Amino acid sequence: MNFEAFVRDIKENNWNVFGAEIYENGRLIHEYGDTDRTRFPIYSATKTITSIAAGIACDQGKFEIEKPVLAYLPSEIVRKMKKEQVTAFQDITIQRLLTMSVDGFPFRPEGESYLEYALSCPIKNGKTRIFHYSNIPAYLVGVALTHAVEEDLVNYLTRYLFIPLHLTDPVCQRCPDGYFYGASGMEMTVHDLSRIGLLLYNGGIYEGKRIVSESYVKEAAGVRQMNREGGYGYFIWKYRDGFSINGKWKQKCYILPGRGLVVTYLSHIEEDSHELLDSMEKNILGIGL
Repeated sequence: MNFEAFVRDIKENNWNVFGAEIYENGRLIHEYGDTDRTRFPIYSATKTITSIAAGIACDQGKFEIEKPVLAYLPSEIVRKMKKEQVTAFQDITIQRLLTMSVDGFPFRPEGESYLEYALSCPIKNGKTRIFHYSNIPAYLVGVALTHAVEEDLVNYLTRYLFIPLHLTDPVCQRCPDGYFYGASGMEMTVHDLSRIGLLLYNGGIYEGKRIVSESYVKEAAGVRQMNREGGYGYFIWKYRDGFSINGKWKQKCYILPGRGLVVTYLSHIEEDSHELLDSMEKNILGIGL
Protein backbone atom coordinates (compact mmCIF):
# COMPACT_ATOMS: atom_id res chain seq x y z
CA MET A 1 0.00 0.00 0.00
CA ASN A 2 1.33 3.41 -1.00
CA PHE A 3 -0.93 6.01 0.58
CA GLU A 4 1.61 8.76 -0.06
CA ALA A 5 1.36 8.10 -3.81
CA PHE A 6 -2.44 8.28 -3.62
CA VAL A 7 -2.24 11.66 -1.88
CA ARG A 8 0.36 12.83 -4.41
CA ASP A 9 -1.98 11.95 -7.27
CA ILE A 10 -4.78 13.93 -5.60
CA LYS A 11 -2.59 17.01 -5.23
CA GLU A 12 -0.82 16.85 -8.59
CA ASN A 13 -4.08 16.38 -10.50
CA ASN A 14 -5.97 18.99 -8.44
CA TRP A 15 -8.74 16.48 -7.76
CA ASN A 16 -11.31 18.08 -5.47
CA VAL A 17 -10.97 15.52 -2.69
CA PHE A 18 -11.88 16.89 0.73
CA GLY A 19 -10.49 14.05 2.80
CA ALA A 20 -9.70 10.35 2.86
CA GLU A 21 -9.30 7.59 5.45
CA ILE A 22 -7.94 4.05 5.26
CA TYR A 23 -8.80 1.42 7.89
CA GLU A 24 -7.05 -1.93 8.12
CA ASN A 25 -8.62 -4.59 10.32
CA GLY A 26 -10.75 -1.90 11.92
CA ARG A 27 -7.86 0.41 12.77
CA LEU A 28 -7.27 3.82 11.16
CA ILE A 29 -3.88 3.64 9.46
CA HIS A 30 -3.93 6.60 7.05
CA GLU A 31 -5.80 9.89 6.72
CA TYR A 32 -5.62 12.91 4.48
CA GLY A 33 -7.32 16.31 4.45
CA ASP A 34 -10.43 17.35 6.35
CA THR A 35 -11.75 14.11 7.80
CA ASP A 36 -13.59 15.24 10.93
CA ARG A 37 -14.15 19.00 10.95
CA THR A 38 -16.57 19.62 8.07
CA ARG A 39 -19.74 17.88 6.97
CA PHE A 40 -19.90 17.49 3.20
CA PRO A 41 -22.80 16.38 0.97
CA ILE A 42 -22.87 12.61 0.52
CA TYR A 43 -25.71 12.56 -2.06
CA SER A 44 -26.85 8.98 -2.78
CA ALA A 45 -24.73 7.51 0.00
CA THR A 46 -27.79 8.61 1.99
CA LYS A 47 -29.60 5.59 0.53
CA THR A 48 -27.36 3.22 2.49
CA ILE A 49 -28.41 4.99 5.70
CA THR A 50 -32.03 4.32 4.74
CA SER A 51 -31.18 0.66 4.16
CA ILE A 52 -29.61 0.37 7.61
CA ALA A 53 -32.72 1.98 9.12
CA ALA A 54 -34.80 -0.68 7.36
CA GLY A 55 -32.58 -3.40 8.84
CA ILE A 56 -32.90 -2.03 12.36
CA ALA A 57 -36.68 -1.84 12.03
CA CYS A 58 -36.77 -5.41 10.68
CA ASP A 59 -34.72 -6.59 13.65
CA GLN A 60 -37.23 -4.93 15.97
CA GLY A 61 -40.12 -6.70 14.26
CA LYS A 62 -41.60 -3.43 13.01
CA PHE A 63 -40.86 -3.85 9.31
CA GLU A 64 -40.96 -6.65 6.74
CA ILE A 65 -39.22 -6.19 3.43
CA GLU A 66 -41.40 -8.74 1.64
CA LYS A 67 -44.54 -6.70 2.24
CA PRO A 68 -45.89 -4.28 -0.40
CA VAL A 69 -44.94 -0.66 0.29
CA LEU A 70 -48.65 0.24 0.35
CA ALA A 71 -49.06 -1.93 3.45
CA TYR A 72 -47.11 0.68 5.41
CA LEU A 73 -48.84 3.79 4.10
CA PRO A 74 -51.89 5.30 5.83
CA SER A 75 -55.19 4.17 4.33
CA GLU A 76 -56.21 7.75 3.53
CA ILE A 77 -53.16 8.07 1.28
CA VAL A 78 -53.88 4.81 -0.52
CA ARG A 79 -57.54 5.78 -1.00
CA LYS A 80 -56.44 8.86 -2.96
CA MET A 81 -54.59 6.71 -5.51
CA LYS A 82 -56.17 5.71 -8.80
CA LYS A 83 -57.38 2.13 -8.91
CA GLU A 84 -54.85 1.13 -11.57
CA GLN A 85 -52.03 2.56 -9.46
CA VAL A 86 -53.11 0.60 -6.41
CA THR A 87 -53.14 -2.54 -8.54
CA ALA A 88 -49.69 -1.81 -9.97
CA PHE A 89 -48.20 -1.08 -6.54
CA GLN A 90 -49.45 -4.36 -5.08
CA ASP A 91 -46.43 -6.00 -6.74
CA ILE A 92 -43.99 -3.40 -5.38
CA THR A 93 -42.57 -4.77 -2.16
CA ILE A 94 -40.04 -3.04 0.08
CA GLN A 95 -37.48 -5.54 -1.21
CA ARG A 96 -38.17 -4.44 -4.80
CA LEU A 97 -37.58 -0.83 -3.78
CA LEU A 98 -34.38 -1.64 -1.86
CA THR A 99 -32.95 -3.39 -4.92
CA MET A 100 -34.01 -0.74 -7.48
CA SER A 101 -35.83 -3.43 -9.42
CA VAL A 102 -38.93 -1.44 -10.40
CA ASP A 103 -39.14 -0.01 -13.91
CA GLY A 104 -40.97 3.25 -14.49
CA PHE A 105 -39.91 5.71 -11.80
CA PRO A 106 -38.45 9.05 -12.97
CA PHE A 107 -35.07 9.91 -11.47
CA ARG A 108 -36.44 12.03 -8.62
CA PRO A 109 -39.78 13.06 -7.11
CA GLU A 110 -41.04 16.56 -7.82
CA GLY A 111 -43.80 19.00 -6.92
CA GLU A 112 -45.50 20.10 -3.74
CA SER A 113 -45.98 16.51 -2.54
CA TYR A 114 -43.21 14.04 -3.32
CA LEU A 115 -45.38 11.24 -1.99
CA GLU A 116 -48.32 11.96 -4.28
CA TYR A 117 -45.92 12.28 -7.20
CA ALA A 118 -44.19 8.97 -6.41
CA LEU A 119 -47.45 7.08 -6.04
CA SER A 120 -48.78 8.45 -9.33
CA CYS A 121 -45.80 7.26 -11.42
CA PRO A 122 -46.83 4.73 -14.09
CA ILE A 123 -45.19 1.40 -13.33
CA LYS A 124 -43.95 -0.62 -16.30
CA ASN A 125 -44.07 -4.41 -16.03
CA GLY A 126 -44.71 -4.34 -12.30
CA LYS A 127 -44.11 -8.06 -11.90
CA THR A 128 -40.80 -8.01 -13.80
CA ARG A 129 -37.54 -7.29 -11.96
CA ILE A 130 -35.45 -4.81 -13.96
CA PHE A 131 -32.67 -2.67 -12.49
CA HIS A 132 -33.81 0.93 -12.79
CA TYR A 133 -31.96 3.49 -10.68
CA SER A 134 -34.04 6.29 -9.18
CA ASN A 135 -34.29 8.33 -5.98
CA ILE A 136 -37.98 7.46 -5.61
CA PRO A 137 -37.51 3.91 -4.23
CA ALA A 138 -35.32 5.13 -1.36
CA TYR A 139 -37.74 7.97 -0.66
CA LEU A 140 -40.68 5.54 -0.51
CA VAL A 141 -38.77 3.18 1.80
CA GLY A 142 -38.15 6.12 4.13
CA VAL A 143 -41.83 7.07 4.12
CA ALA A 144 -42.86 3.46 4.77
CA LEU A 145 -40.37 3.24 7.63
CA THR A 146 -41.72 6.42 9.20
CA HIS A 147 -45.18 4.87 9.44
CA ALA A 148 -43.88 1.42 10.40
CA VAL A 149 -41.90 2.67 13.40
CA GLU A 150 -44.55 5.32 14.17
CA GLU A 151 -41.90 7.98 14.61
CA ASP A 152 -40.12 10.65 12.62
CA LEU A 153 -37.36 8.72 10.85
CA VAL A 154 -34.64 11.27 11.64
CA ASN A 155 -35.43 10.90 15.35
CA TYR A 156 -35.45 7.12 14.96
CA LEU A 157 -32.09 7.15 13.16
CA THR A 158 -30.64 9.49 15.77
CA ARG A 159 -31.50 7.13 18.60
CA TYR A 160 -30.64 3.81 16.96
CA LEU A 161 -27.81 4.72 14.56
CA PHE A 162 -26.35 8.21 14.83
CA ILE A 163 -25.82 8.32 18.61
CA PRO A 164 -24.41 4.76 18.89
CA LEU A 165 -21.96 5.55 16.06
CA HIS A 166 -21.06 8.98 17.53
CA LEU A 167 -22.02 10.64 14.26
CA THR A 168 -21.59 14.40 14.46
CA ASP A 169 -25.15 15.63 13.93
CA PRO A 170 -25.41 14.83 10.21
CA VAL A 171 -27.58 17.12 8.11
CA CYS A 172 -30.75 15.43 6.86
CA GLN A 173 -32.99 16.67 4.04
CA ARG A 174 -36.78 16.50 4.19
CA CYS A 175 -39.37 16.48 1.43
CA PRO A 176 -42.20 19.04 1.16
CA ASP A 177 -44.45 16.58 3.05
CA GLY A 178 -41.99 16.64 5.97
CA TYR A 179 -40.60 13.12 5.59
CA PHE A 180 -36.88 12.29 5.72
CA TYR A 181 -35.94 12.31 2.04
CA GLY A 182 -34.12 8.98 2.26
CA ALA A 183 -32.43 9.13 -1.15
CA SER A 184 -30.03 12.07 -0.87
CA GLY A 185 -29.46 15.33 0.97
CA MET A 186 -27.41 14.17 3.95
CA GLU A 187 -24.10 15.75 4.95
CA MET A 188 -21.39 13.94 6.92
CA THR A 189 -17.72 14.16 7.68
CA VAL A 190 -15.35 11.66 6.10
CA HIS A 191 -14.96 10.06 9.52
CA ASP A 192 -18.75 9.74 9.89
CA LEU A 193 -19.06 7.88 6.60
CA SER A 194 -16.15 5.65 7.61
CA ARG A 195 -18.10 4.69 10.73
CA ILE A 196 -21.00 3.57 8.56
CA GLY A 197 -18.52 1.50 6.54
CA LEU A 198 -16.98 0.03 9.69
CA LEU A 199 -20.43 -0.92 10.97
CA LEU A 200 -21.07 -2.89 7.78
CA TYR A 201 -17.52 -4.30 7.73
CA ASN A 202 -18.11 -5.68 11.23
CA GLY A 203 -21.42 -7.27 10.30
CA GLY A 204 -23.59 -4.76 12.13
CA ILE A 205 -21.48 -4.25 15.25
CA TYR A 206 -19.80 -0.99 16.27
CA GLU A 207 -17.53 -0.70 19.32
CA GLY A 208 -18.76 -4.07 20.51
CA LYS A 209 -22.45 -3.10 20.34
CA ARG A 210 -24.90 -4.74 17.97
CA ILE A 211 -26.63 -2.02 15.90
CA VAL A 212 -28.17 -4.11 13.12
CA SER A 213 -28.27 -7.87 12.65
CA GLU A 214 -25.51 -9.70 10.83
CA SER A 215 -28.13 -11.49 8.73
CA TYR A 216 -29.48 -8.19 7.43
CA VAL A 217 -26.01 -6.83 6.65
CA LYS A 218 -25.14 -9.99 4.70
CA GLU A 219 -28.37 -9.77 2.75
CA ALA A 220 -28.09 -6.03 2.14
CA ALA A 221 -24.45 -6.20 1.02
CA GLY A 222 -24.93 -9.22 -1.23
CA VAL A 223 -25.99 -9.18 -4.88
CA ARG A 224 -29.80 -9.12 -4.92
CA GLN A 225 -30.24 -7.53 -8.35
CA MET A 226 -27.84 -7.73 -11.26
CA ASN A 227 -26.87 -4.61 -13.16
CA ARG A 228 -24.10 -3.52 -15.51
CA GLU A 229 -21.92 -2.48 -12.56
CA GLY A 230 -21.80 -6.07 -11.33
CA GLY A 231 -24.65 -6.20 -8.85
CA TYR A 232 -26.71 -4.34 -6.27
CA GLY A 233 -27.93 -5.16 -2.78
CA TYR A 234 -30.18 -3.06 -0.57
CA PHE A 235 -29.01 0.43 -1.59
CA ILE A 236 -25.46 -0.95 -1.53
CA TRP A 237 -23.27 -1.56 -4.61
CA LYS A 238 -21.21 -4.64 -5.37
CA TYR A 239 -17.49 -3.76 -5.64
CA ARG A 240 -14.89 -6.38 -6.54
CA ASP A 241 -14.76 -8.90 -3.66
CA GLY A 242 -16.60 -6.53 -1.34
CA PHE A 243 -19.15 -3.74 -1.64
CA SER A 244 -19.40 0.04 -1.58
CA ILE A 245 -21.43 3.06 -0.53
CA ASN A 246 -21.67 5.55 -3.40
CA GLY A 247 -22.57 9.20 -3.89
CA LYS A 248 -22.88 10.82 -7.30
CA TRP A 249 -19.83 13.10 -7.31
CA LYS A 250 -17.37 10.47 -6.05
CA GLN A 251 -18.39 10.22 -2.43
CA LYS A 252 -17.19 6.70 -1.65
CA CYS A 253 -16.77 4.13 1.08
CA TYR A 254 -15.32 0.83 -0.12
CA ILE A 255 -15.74 -2.12 2.26
CA LEU A 256 -13.47 -5.07 1.51
CA PRO A 257 -13.79 -7.64 4.32
CA GLY A 258 -11.55 -10.16 2.56
CA ARG A 259 -8.73 -7.64 2.49
CA GLY A 260 -9.51 -6.23 5.94
CA LEU A 261 -9.93 -2.76 4.42
CA VAL A 262 -12.35 0.15 4.58
CA VAL A 263 -11.46 3.03 2.25
CA THR A 264 -13.42 6.29 2.46
CA TYR A 265 -13.14 9.56 0.62
CA LEU A 266 -15.45 12.50 0.07
CA SER A 267 -14.99 14.54 -3.09
CA HIS A 268 -16.81 16.79 -5.49
CA ILE A 269 -15.74 15.69 -8.94
CA GLU A 270 -18.44 16.01 -11.57
CA GLU A 271 -16.37 14.78 -14.49
CA ASP A 272 -17.18 11.25 -15.62
CA SER A 273 -13.67 10.01 -14.97
CA HIS A 274 -12.21 6.92 -13.30
CA GLU A 275 -8.85 8.54 -12.54
CA LEU A 276 -9.40 8.88 -8.79
CA LEU A 277 -10.68 5.30 -8.54
CA ASP A 278 -7.78 4.07 -10.67
CA SER A 279 -5.30 5.77 -8.36
CA MET A 280 -6.99 4.34 -5.28
CA GLU A 281 -7.00 0.84 -6.73
CA LYS A 282 -3.38 1.06 -7.81
CA ASN A 283 -1.94 2.69 -4.70
CA ILE A 284 -4.21 1.35 -1.94
CA LEU A 285 -5.36 -2.01 -3.28
CA GLY A 286 -2.31 -2.76 -5.41
CA ILE A 287 -4.40 -3.51 -8.49
CA GLY A 288 -2.64 -3.14 -11.83
CA LEU A 289 0.87 -2.92 -10.45
